[in-house]
Amino acid sequence: MEIYTIRDIAKKAGVGVSTVSRVLNERPDVSEETRRRVMEVVEACGFVQNRNARNLKNTKPVFGAIIVRGRRNMFLSDVAEEMLHCAQAYKTPFIVKYIDEEDDEFGAMRRLYGERRAAGFILLGSRLDERSEAAAAMGAPMVFATVDAAGSGIANASSVCIDDRAATRAMMDRLVAHGHTCVAIFGGNSEGNDVFTRRYQGAMDSLKAHGISFDPENYVVTRFSLEGSYESAKRFFAAHRDVTAVMAMSDTVAAGVIRALWEMGLRVPQDVSVTGYDGTEMARYFIPSIETVCQPTQMIARESVKLLCEMLEGGERRYVTVNYSLVPGESVAQCAGERGTGDAE
Repeated sequence: MEIYTIRDIAKKAGVGVSTVSRVLNERPDVSEETRRRVMEVVEACGFVQNRNARNLKNTKPVFGAIIVRGRRNMFLSDVAEEMLHCAQAYKTPFIVKYIDEEDDEFGAMRRLYGERRAAGFILLGSRLDERSEAAAAMGAPMVFATVDAAGSGIANASSVCIDDRAATRAMMDRLVAHGHTCVAIFGGNSEGNDVFTRRYQGAMDSLKAHGISFDPENYVVTRFSLEGSYESAKRFFAAHRDVTAVMAMSDTVAAGVIRALWEMGLRVPQDVSVTGYDGTEMARYFIPSIETVCQPTQMIARESVKLLCEMLEGGERRYVTVNYSLVPGESVAQCAGERGTGDAE
């Protein structure tokens, strides 16, 4: 096996040895163009830094990494588990890396690529922003699961997802059909180019089609955990007693909201209707059962693993859209009318 030194990599990339060192150690004082050129050389040769000798050895990547952004997200955990099951049918082994929803999934991706030589990545719960463009410079194939990457411009990215915009529009249509015109939305940051933006746009599409205005104060950015959504709902409903329905962007968020409403003396669905998103097992067994948008866990997992394995063998990128369904529940009822500010204590 041929052993290359850092000087060899520098010569191939047309840069100095210190520049290669800064790139490999993820130092910020390197231009993106230089970083891309150096990493292309590293990837083309299949090299990884030897931490002891500080050489680059010819080591072929041998595994795929699933990065889950959200340790407490029940839906994402279910999808990741199903992915590991589906991966058993392929020769490429997979590992799962869980990070907090506030952490940088692309930073985790770069570390797995540089230190452990992951061959490719499935990103669960990711956001498409400027960080994804930097990660794309590595050249490793990646699949965005549950996020549409078709408009991202990332040459080495595929995606598997539902039509989030259509799904939230359909769910908001259901709420409007039940007479709800003052609706709050609990979700992630609605600005940018990701799943939360599309879900917000779908809700706005529905309200606009029905001639209903939306108060921006009724959009609540929350953490996607029971505790986070519970705290967000307590704060929101302390000042917004006129809201008759909540559209939550996950079943976990919906459950946290329902608990907060119960503690505040508001009944679901008699006083406030609540919808969820994802179609988790919890939604079916919660009291009341949560009306939700169901994402097909098994299909998303199967298609994501298949796509990444195909790309690792030289296959083309693809953007796969799978079907969603609206699952009825006990958490939505006909609107009883707006409440006064003194109805809930």
